[in-house]
Parts: sequence; C-alpha cells; structure tokens
Amino acid sequence: MLKVGVIGYGSRISDIIDLVLGFELGVEVVAFTDINEEKARKNFEKSPVNKEKIRFYASADEMLAAEELDGCLIGTRCSTHAGYAIKVLEKGIPLFLEKPVCTSMEDLLKLKEAGEATAAEVVVSFPLKTSNLVEQVKKLVDAGEIGEVQHVQAYNNVPYGGVYFHSWYRDEGVTGGLFLQKSTHDFDYINYVLGKTPVKVCAVESKQIFKGDKSADLYCKDCPEREACPESDFTMRKIKFDSPHGSRCCFSVATGNHDNASAILLYENGMHVSYSQNFFARKAAQLRGARFIGYKGTIEFDWYKGVLNLYKHGEAFNATYNFDTSSSTHFGGDHILALNFIRVMQKKEKSISPLEEGINSALVCLKVKQSAQTQAFVDINWENCHP
Repeated sequence: MLKVGVIGYGSRISDIIDLVLGFELGVEVVAFTDINEEKARKNFEKSPVNKEKIRFYASADEMLAAEELDGCLIGTRCSTHAGYAIKVLEKGIPLFLEKPVCTSMEDLLKLKEAGEATAAEVVVSFPLKTSNLVEQVKKLVDAGEIGEVQHVQAYNNVPYGGVYFHSWYRDEGVTGGLFLQKSTHDFDYINYVLGKTPVKVCAVESKQIFKGDKSADLYCKDCPEREACPESDFTMRKIKFDSPHGSRCCFSVATGNHDNASAILLYENGMHVSYSQNFFARKAAQLRGARFIGYKGTIEFDWYKGVLNLYKHGEAFNATYNFDTSSSTHFGGDHILALNFIRVMQKKEKSISPLEEGINSALVCLKVKQSAQTQAFVDINWENCHP
C-alpha cells in the first residue's frame, strides 16, 4: 500500500486526491496538515479518505519527520507552494505540486536550486498539457501536418472570472497575480507543443471593470446596492440563476488583479506567440484554446467546445476532431495527471509534468508580469533574476 501525506487540503487538491483514490491502485492518505484543521476535517468528511487511518499534524515539518511516506501532495495557498515543496524535496519522495510552483522570483530561485539537488520526481499540476486534446495537437504538429509552426494565437476568456475579484483570489500577495494563476497553464502547453521556450516578452494589462471606490471590507450581504448590483450574490442567484463567485464586493478598492491582459512571446527562431486573457466574458463567450499556424495549415481548438479543426492551406481538405472534455476536471487532464502520480510513486513512470517545466512556466509568467508593469520588452533568461 502506497502511503501519502497531504499539506493543505484545499478544494483543488481534494479533487486530485479523489481521483488518485478512485483508481483503487493501492494508495491511501495516512497523514495531513492544514493551517485550518477544523475546516479541513469537515472537508474530509465528504471525501473517500479512510478517516480511521489518517493522522493530523500541526505542521508540515512535524508530519514529514514522523511519517514514512511514499508521496506527498501540496494544495496550500499559492504563495507557500515553493516553501513546502522544498521541504518535501529534501525528503526525496515523489511530490504532486499545485501550480503556480511559486509566486516570486526569490522563491523561484530557491525552488530551482532544491530541484537540481534531488532526484525526487515532481508532478506539477498542468492538466491542459496532458489533456487528450493537446496530445492530438502535439501529434499533428510533430507529424508536420501544418509545417513548422510560425505563429500562435492563444486565448483564454474565463466565464467564472468574477472569482478573482469576489474571493481571496483577489489578494495578489497570495496568488502572485493572474499571469501566474492562469497563463502559467497556457504558456506551459504552448511550449510543450512547440518544443521551444521563449527568449523575450512584452505585455500589457488593464483593469476596466472590476474596480471602484467601495470599502475594502464590504460584503454583498451588507451592501445597500445588493439588489441592483449585476455582480452581487443576490443578482447571481435570483436573477441570473447562476452561482455567485464569492461574497466580497468586486467593485471595492481592494479587488487587485487585472481583468484583461495580453502578452507577446518571442522565440529564438523569430516566431512569436500572442496570448490574451479576459475575466469578464461570460457564458457562451467562454473560450480557451489557440491557433497554431504553419505555412501548410492551421490547427484551431477550443477546450470548452471540445473541438479541434485542422485546415490545410493548399488542399481541398479539412478535418474536425471531437473530444469529450467533460469526463474529468480540467478537460480530462487531471485524470491523466493523477494516474501519472500513482505510477511515479510505483516507480513505473517518470513525471509527464516535471518540476523543470513548472519552473520554466513560472519564470515566463514573472517576466511577463515585469514587462506589463514596466511597459518594456524583457529578456526571459536566468541572468539578472534577482529576488
């Protein structure tokens, strides 16, 4: 029986744990630590974890010192990912690490050093790359169906974007901002398909909608404009018949985060990627995918629709691939990552989403963030990466 420990039982990592246990391949959760033990214990009541075998610890240090674990999963708040990951890497056991792998350059450099000092396998939570849809894109590109990729147009219009302004996600001190929260996934899968990493970036970010002069500690329930506000919990439930994205006012002075942004990534061979993300598109306007364009053809796909189109520029031929993206969270990619983590612990596979790729994606995001703040082109390399 493979014994795993959990550092931080958040909603995201709980989905992964459920998938890992659901395979019924001899994995059990035996140890757990969380800064909010009471809340975590309640969450455990809804999970398939064997409540009789699990042991609770006051800290990660205590848990890692006391337990002989075959693996560990980290699902804490983003700003603590790197610190806890380093502790696990020092134990030399397989790790499932939530993204982003860090939120600052200082933590990135420390994590990079720790990763280079160990042979422990890490599975970074990049499920877009492991989804069947991206695997098909990769096969078509590698087979030369569109020729060498010369241009990529990528997009992410987030239909649940309000969560980044209504809830704790609006605290950039915790999340690192929305480049690290969202585009870290996109830059990872794009580089995976291309087999390349960018060398330079320029970026811009805007805050057009989710801003205002309301009090930082205002909650919807206490707001006199609750029934008229288009984003309040009242309007979302009673008028739009939708789920509210949080309880804090998204038009306060403390919402943080841009609500739309774009980046251009330049590669060594001269080709470039344009990427945009938006957080106030809703419902059928949702969009996440890209166009990979070569001289011979174009590959276009959208995860929400589960459709991939292959267009041949010089032939009377097009092809459409349809995918069931509802079979698991993150369009099926989580299912594949969870199984890979089990195989890594069993020593049957290597990580398909290793720490190096998580670190490279975080580096790109931090440089993109720097470019947006300085409104200047920024080199993407390890030189001058000062904390």
